[in-house]
Order: sequence, then C-alpha cells, then structure tokens
Amino acid sequence: MPEVAAPHAEVREVLGVPADRAVFEPLAYNPSNGATAGVWRVIGGGRSAVLKVLTRTKETGVAWSASNDPRHRNFWRREAYVYRTGLAGVWQRHGLRAPRLLEHVERPDGDVALWLEDVPGEPATVWPLTGHVDHAHRLGLAQGAVGAGEDAPWLSRSFPRDDTCGNTTGEEPLDDDGAWQHPLVRRHFPPGLREDLDRLHLDRAWFLTVMEALPRALCHLDHRPANVVSGGPGASVLLDWAHTGDGALGEDLGSYLPDSVFGLFVPAADLPGLAKAAYDAYVQGLRRSGWRGDERLVRLGVCASAVKYGRLTALMPARAHEQPVAYAGEGTVTAELRSRERSLALAFLAEWAAEARTLAPLLGFPEAPSGR
Repeated sequence: MPEVAAPHAEVREVLGVPADRAVFEPLAYNPSNGATAGVWRVIGGGRSAVLKVLTRTKETGVAWSASNDPRHRNFWRREAYVYRTGLAGVWQRHGLRAPRLLEHVERPDGDVALWLEDVPGEPATVWPLTGHVDHAHRLGLAQGAVGAGEDAPWLSRSFPRDDTCGNTTGEEPLDDDGAWQHPLVRRHFPPGLREDLDRLHLDRAWFLTVMEALPRALCHLDHRPANVVSGGPGASVLLDWAHTGDGALGEDLGSYLPDSVFGLFVPAADLPGLAKAAYDAYVQGLRRSGWRGDERLVRLGVCASAVKYGRLTALMPARAHEQPVAYAGEGTVTAELRSRERSLALAFLAEWAAEARTLAPLLGFPEAPSGR
C-alpha cells in the first residue's frame, strides 16, 4: 500500500521518515469519482498528513469520469490549481479556510499528489445546530466580501446543470408505479409528495436557468457537513475543493442544509428550524460584508437549489430494500430510518421548490412551465 500510495521521496519530504515506517490509513471519499485515485491519512515521525491523489486514468467503478476540460464540473486537476494558486485562502480572513498545502507532486505516471494538513478539528457531522448556524454566518461573510471576482480559467462553470442533467442513473423508477408500492415508500411518503417531486424533475431546466441568472459568487460546490471541520474559535475548514467555481449566491447554503439530513447528521425534524436560523445568519453575514443586493435573490438561490436533489426521488423506491451503510462506513442504519429521514427532507425541498416558483416571477423571471 505505501508504494502505491506514495513514493519514498514524498513521505520523507513531508514526514521525515521512509515510506516503510509510515502508516497509511484509507479515508472515506467517493470512489465513483474518476478524478480521485484515493485519500489517505499518513502517520510517521510523530506527525501526520493527508494525501490525496488526483488522476485522469481511473476507469473501474467510475460514475463521474475525470475531464480534461478546465470548466467541466469534474476537471481532474482543479483542486491542485486551487491550492497552488492560493485561491484556497481567499476566504480565510472571513473565518473559512482550506487545509494547508504541504507538498504538491507531479508524478511520473501523470497523477498529481496533494499532501495536505491533517486538520485536527471536530467534523461538522457531529456539530450541534448552533455550529451549523455560525458556519452559515461565516459563509455569508466570505461570499459577500469576495463575490464572483475570481475567474481563473480552470474554475467550474454550470456545475448544477452538469451535475443535474449529466447524471440520470436510476431515474427509471420515476415512471414505475409498482416501484412506489414498497411499504417503506408508502409509509413515509406523505400524500402528494411524489407528484411534487415529479414536478421538480420536469421543471429542472427552468430551475437551472433561474439559478444561472442569479447574482454570482465564488462557490465551493461540494459544501456539505462531511467536507467541513472546525478550525478553532470562529473558523471553519473546508475540505475537497475539486468542484470550486462559479455559482449562485446562496447555492452553497442550499446544498449544505439538506445534505445535513441526507447524511443523517441532523434529524429531519430539526431541518426547518435550522434552515431558518442558518439562512438568517447567512444574510447577516452578507450584509456585514457590505453586500447591498436584493435579499429575495439570495432566497431564490437557496430555494432553487432544491433542483439538485431531484434524482433522489427515484432512489427512494430503487433503494428501499437496501440495508444502507452510514457515511464513511461508520456502522449501519436501518432502511426504515433512512426512508423516514429522506422523505421528510424531500418534503422540505418540495416546499423550497414551491417558494422558488412563487418568488421568481416577482423578480422578473418567467413562471415555471408547470405553474402556467
């Protein structure tokens, strides 16, 4: 494993010990992403670091292929550029930062090795609700102050459209009435929710067009509790900057909140209260940073982000039989629990979608097709 994960010279340079005296602990990552060969915590010489290897040659088990297009959502070298150019520190004075880059290595096989600080902070997956609200405030400060001024040629463009329209895996159950008769789905889907989510799926082009016309911000675009850890008092550390680029103001928050429930880090019953408090904190951060735009546009950015979760509608009946594994393999959760929490979160997103359809025409956007 050490020889595959890192040549001796890399380990010695970062940790000061030979590779055979270092311990490589595999860390959780998305193995379906073709741009990531692996992630490890490497321990040796009384120190530790995180090694992430970026690749363009991974083929087995890949759902999202690596791209050579610098604007594509899955441009395989993007994260290396984020660190090497210093963009990862652009939000630091507002309480958000990335792990420190310890070493960048262009390997002979074409892969890129990023040796990063092993951040010791508490992961957001175990934060109390107040921790998420404080983080939302920092995000508002950062995005209000920095805005969309960064436009390097390797930053992603049209991420929601690529992500939503480029992945249709498992959509077949949307039109299969029999698939929706599974007891777990019938028990946890309230009346009308399937129709609401079908409508969200049908209206996805309208939602994406609205999002692309909203005020812009530099966005992380994989902003979820599993990618955030505490950076000390008043600070958060964001991990995994592989998708960073242009997004709508409010879009990162619109991902973070539902993902807190889909990842089973926050009970679905707490989502409405958390969403209100976090949104208010985010807007306060924007205002404190000097942003003076129409707040309704921010609200629309958050609510329209519901479109990114439309494909989970199909996964509900498709995975009802599974005994799922909790995030990062930390034990299992029952199918009953997952179905209940996801159904509640999807119902909440249906409310966001309805709010977006109402709000958009008030701001000069055309009505959604299904609303005419």
